[in-house]
Parts: sequence; C-alpha cells; structure tokens
Amino acid sequence: MIRLIVGKKGTGKTKKLITLANEAVENSNGNVVVIEKGSKLTYDVTHKARLIDTEHYSISGYDTFFGFLSGLCAGNYDVTDVLVDSTFKIGGTNFDEFAEFVEKVNTLAAKTDTQFTFLVSADESELPQSLKAVAEKVV
Repeated sequence: MIRLIVGKKGTGKTKKLITLANEAVENSNGNVVVIEKGSKLTYDVTHKARLIDTEHYSISGYDTFFGFLSGLCAGNYDVTDVLVDSTFKIGGTNFDEFAEFVEKVNTLAAKTDTQFTFLVSADESELPQSLKAVAEKVV
C-alpha cells in the first residue's frame, strides 16, 4: 500500500513521518526503514528503525530510487514499512515521473506486502489526478 503525505514546506510533514515511523516500529513484526536525503532525523527516529541517507548511495531520480527500493525489499523480506522524507529532493519535482514512480512502487508494495509512505512538498491541488486517491493532506 502507498500513502502520500502532502503539504507545502513547513506544514508538519516530517513531524508526522517521525510519529508514523516510531509507531510502525512499535506495531511491526518486521523491519521499519526510514529513508531521507541528509541525516537530519538521526535523533528523532527510534534506533530500532533502519535510517538510510540516500546521499551515501548516490540516489537521484525516480528510476534509481525505484531500483533502490526494490533491492531493499529483495534483500530483506521482513521489511514491513518504508517511510521516505523529502521525496522530491531525491527523485525530482516532475509530477508525471513521480506518478509513474508511485505506480511502480504500488506494484512493488503489493508483491512484497510493504507499506510505503512518501512525503511530498506540494499542494494537493498540484498532484496529478491519479495520485489524489493516495494523498493525505497534512492538517
């Protein structure tokens, strides 16, 4: 399953991600992975979650990012939750490419029984129609 947490910069998306990650660790029977660009969440996310900085792996663009997520799931079948901060900083701000990426990740999620959560710095009205069904606006 895919979830998009959508809102402009400064609306509390990262705070919500931290809460979701810590709750997922408590409720999961597997592994929780938090992906970010940079290492700003080190002290906010519980040490029980796997924190990955995309800069260490030179990940940029949605094709590379999808390959990384696929490898993550293939290498560890116990991954139950993947939460991604700063999605547009990792993949780019092209909404068409992002929509295609989400479609591919949705297929991956179904095959691996993994919950993916992406933070998207945009207004919900900017999203393509295909993404609005999975978008959750931060209040």
